[in-house]
Amino acid sequence: SLCEGDDVNRKLVVFVPREALDNVRTALFDAGAGRIGEYEHCSWYAAGTGTYLGGERSSPTIGERGKEQRVSELRLETVYPEERHDEVVAALRAAHPYEEPAFDIYPLL
Repeated sequence: SLCEGDDVNRKLVVFVPREALDNVRTALFDAGAGRIGEYEHCSWYAAGTGTYLGGERSSPTIGERGKEQRVSELRLETVYPEERHDEVVAALRAAHPYEEPAFDIYPLL
């Protein structure tokens, strides 16, 4: 396992528009994510399409409320130690351009 012997025990998966990738990665790395052993800035990403329909009180970054959007996005994955959880999530929310960024956090066994 890549994480064996390290303090890395959580994985973050977040969906970002391509133009926001570098800003989000930098914020996450600055908050303590992406370190495995002697390596830093560890992440993985792949392209896909995100969809959403903003409600009446939404303020979509891309598109308009009441109209379904299809956006080219990247699925970004990185790891972080549990003790950095609050900092990593706060950095993600601050750096991500979306009003409600979609992300998942997985415990690593």
